[in-house]
Amino acid sequence: MNSPVHVPLSELMALEGAVRGLNFAAHQPLRSVLAGAHGSRLRGRGLDFAELRRYVQGDDLRQLDARASLRLGKPFVRVYTEERDRPLILLVDQRMNMYFGSTRAFKSAVAARLAALSAWACLRAGDRVGGIVIGDAALKQWRPLRSRARVQALLAAVVSENQSLSAARPDVPAGPRLNEALRAAQAMAPHDCLVVVISDFAGADAQTLRHLRLLRAHNDVIGMLVFDPMAQQLPQGGHVVVSQGEVRLELAMGSERLHRPLADFFSERLRDVATLLRQAQVPMLSIDTVEDARLQLRRELGLRGGQA
Repeated sequence: MNSPVHVPLSELMALEGAVRGLNFAAHQPLRSVLAGAHGSRLRGRGLDFAELRRYVQGDDLRQLDARASLRLGKPFVRVYTEERDRPLILLVDQRMNMYFGSTRAFKSAVAARLAALSAWACLRAGDRVGGIVIGDAALKQWRPLRSRARVQALLAAVVSENQSLSAARPDVPAGPRLNEALRAAQAMAPHDCLVVVISDFAGADAQTLRHLRLLRAHNDVIGMLVFDPMAQQLPQGGHVVVSQGEVRLELAMGSERLHRPLADFFSERLRDVATLLRQAQVPMLSIDTVEDARLQLRRELGLRGGQA
C-alpha cells in the first residue's frame, strides 16, 4: 500500500513502469482537458531553423523569406526542423500548506507521485527533464537533462522535502515561494518548454497571474491543482480534529455557524485558483487526494481506461 503521508524514493522510482501510454503531446484526445479552449491548447515541440533554400513548387508559401528573396532576386524559403525534444520543467510544491489530508493521502504525497509520473512519461518520450522543488525554506533547482539519473536526483529532492514535512514543524504562511519558483522557471524555460506546476496554489495572487502569463507566452504551461475532498464538501455532522504540532482543535461540523463559513471559504478558494489559471490561459488538471493519482491523470488527459 502506498504511504499516505511520506513517500519513499523507491515508490517514485517504481512509477517508471506505470507510464506507458501517458503523455503530454500537443494533440490530445477530444475528452482531454488539454484539448479544451483554444487559448489552452499545447503548442507541442518547437522548431529549429535548418536552412535557407530556393523555392520549389509545393513549398509552403508562408515560409517565404521576403528579405532574402528581394536581395537575391529569386524566391527563397526558410526550412525548419522539429526540435528533438521539449524540455519538461516540473514545479513541485512541498510546503507545509501541502501537508494535509482528510481521507486517503496528504496533498504533498499526491504531488510527489504526480511529479514522478510526469517526469517518467516525458523521459520515456525522449524529452529532457528538470524542475524546481518548492519548500518553505528554499527552492531546489535541477536543470533539464535527458537522463534517468537526473530524474532520480530530482525525485530524491522531492522526497527529501516531502519527508521533512511534519506536524511538529511550526506553521508557516504560504508566503512568496510559489511566485519565486515561477520566476525561477522563467529563467530555466526561456521558450518551447513544457512547464507543469503541481500545487494547491496556496498564496497565489496577482503576481502569480503575471508570472504564469510570462511563462505561457513562450512555453506550454499546465497547472495540476491538488486538493482535498473536504475543500468540495465538508462533513455535515460529527467532529473533525485539526492538528498542527502541539495545537489540536476539535470542530463540531454540525454547527451551522461553523460549517457554512468553512464551506464557503474552501469552495471559494478552489474557484479563485480555477479563475486565476483560466485568466492565465493555463489548462487546469484537478487531482484529489482520494483516488489513485495515475488513474486521475490518465482521465484528465483523456486516455481510455486505467491500464498503462
